[in-house]
Amino acid sequence: MELQAIYQTLGVSPAVYRYGEAALERLRDRFTDIDRTAEYNQAKVLHAMRQNRVNATHFAATTGYGYDDEGRDNLERVYAAVFHTEAALVRPQITCGTHALTVALSANLLPGDELLSPVGAPYDTLEEVIGIRPGKCSLREYGVTYQQADLLPDGGFDYEAIRSKINERTKLITIQRSKGYATRPSFSVAGIGELIAFCKSVKPDVKVMVDNCYGEFVETREPSDLGADMVVGSLIKNPGGGLAPIGGYICGTAECVERCAYRLSAPGLGQEVGANLGLMPAFYQGFFLAPTVTAGALKGAVFAANLY
Repeated sequence: MELQAIYQTLGVSPAVYRYGEAALERLRDRFTDIDRTAEYNQAKVLHAMRQNRVNATHFAATTGYGYDDEGRDNLERVYAAVFHTEAALVRPQITCGTHALTVALSANLLPGDELLSPVGAPYDTLEEVIGIRPGKCSLREYGVTYQQADLLPDGGFDYEAIRSKINERTKLITIQRSKGYATRPSFSVAGIGELIAFCKSVKPDVKVMVDNCYGEFVETREPSDLGADMVVGSLIKNPGGGLAPIGGYICGTAECVERCAYRLSAPGLGQEVGANLGLMPAFYQGFFLAPTVTAGALKGAVFAANLY
């Protein structure tokens, strides 16, 4: 059966088919750029897996406490190598992106510290985590205050407002890469790097966390390449490659990740516990496929935007 005939059985008329083909032709150069990015990121992941000698023994399932789980520990070394960080925490016990962000924030903020968002309001699910909306066990309830610098009307960073918000109690700065439900543009890695550099020029010891959800492998660089102390995301999104059924990751400095591990499990236990529950094949294979899957999703979004 001809391709157009198959599309007709799906309710796509010849006119609509031709319209879509014309859109694809216009996007040929854009898709080539996306494929180049995917190839670069695929090579980066493959290099990290070769460097850490990933093999069939790393796919073995563990239960119980998960002591000496080499597959889990090696996956974290692979993530750290890909994101160019000192350490990584990659666990099925992290249930979603919001959970990963909550672990990272609560592990690295203490009572009396202040959190700053220099990019306007955070993703909706973080409002109760921070305490912008009242919520049990929020950062606010534990004595962490919050400041926010809104974006300029054109969506750019308001550097003067950010400078005025950074003070002696500013311990951590959170940057949301994706637009989420907002109408602003998503931020490029280069733009995030400039913002990180500015914040650290104002206060060199401030920690910067980037909510990397939906951003992994969209570019050849990640925020951790440009000074982020932590990049945080969900395996249900890009890095899971559509195969990971649950999980999240935190990649960053050894100090930050160690604190996150203690917060996720318990002080004194940290990364030593946490069984993989038979999910290692999906985690490894999903991460290997992630650059290609992300490129496909990006192409689909670009095509739909141009079609409509």
